[in-house]
This record gives sequence, structure tokens and C-alpha cells, in this order.
Amino acid sequence: MRFSIRRAAPEDAEAIESLESEFSDYLESIDIPGESAFSAATYLRDGFGPDPAFSGLVVDTGTELLAYLLYHWGYEVEDAARILYVIDLFVRRDSRRQGLGRALMEKAVDICRERGGSQVCWSVYAPNTSALRFYVGLGASTIEDERFMHIRV
Repeated sequence: MRFSIRRAAPEDAEAIESLESEFSDYLESIDIPGESAFSAATYLRDGFGPDPAFSGLVVDTGTELLAYLLYHWGYEVEDAARILYVIDLFVRRDSRRQGLGRALMEKAVDICRERGGSQVCWSVYAPNTSALRFYVGLGASTIEDERFMHIRV
């Protein structure tokens, strides 16, 4: 399969909304509830402009997008360096096992390295065992002695 990885662009809004919808359906199929508020409009509102909340990469065949990865930057005080946080990675079901997810993650690592970052981080829902196996296969490790926490506002 021929594909290229490129930065996500405003004209990808509808395709990324469709991919994210497939991702939400997949998560629900493995008992991870929750509807996503993400849409083409929120992608455009939050991913572009003078202060974008995230950036992205897409796998493009020239006729369609098969996968995407969205990320934002953070900072690790202990390393005194940037961290690239992957906030979403999805590959269409019929396009899996062809190296697309691996290629996206490798590109994210390259971007992090180019910007002086020390690590790429992300979270994975525990029931998503196929994703966990995929990430371990990339050489990723879990951080067992920390908990991912949040406050809804």
C-alpha cells in the first residue's frame, strides 16, 4: 500500500471527524463508554489559529485518510525538556497491521526529538488490550507507579 504521512490540515476536518467517530464506535465495542464531542468544527476551532490546542498527523493515500494521530506539547521538569503527548491515535480497522500506526508513532518520536523533547507519552484504556500489545511491540513501557488524574471543569 502506498501512503504518505503528513501534517494534518484544515481540509482534513471531515475525514478526521469520520475517523474519530469510528474510533469512538471501536471503544464502545470493547466496553469503554462515552460519546465524543469532537467534530470537524471542533477540530478546526481547536487545532488551528493563533493558539492551537493540538497538532496532528495523517496517513494519506492520495484519495483517502486511513489514520490519524493528534498530539500536544508538555514539559517534564525532571528531564528539563519537552514531552510530546499523543492524545489520539486511530487506524481504520481494514487498514490495520500494515505499519500505519507504527509509522505515525515513529513520526511523532521524530517530531519530539527535533524539538528537543525527551519522551513521547500517552494513555491507554486498560480494556484496550490490542492497543496495549501494539504499544509494547513498539518498545513502549508502562509507568506503574503513577496514576493519570484529572479534574473536570
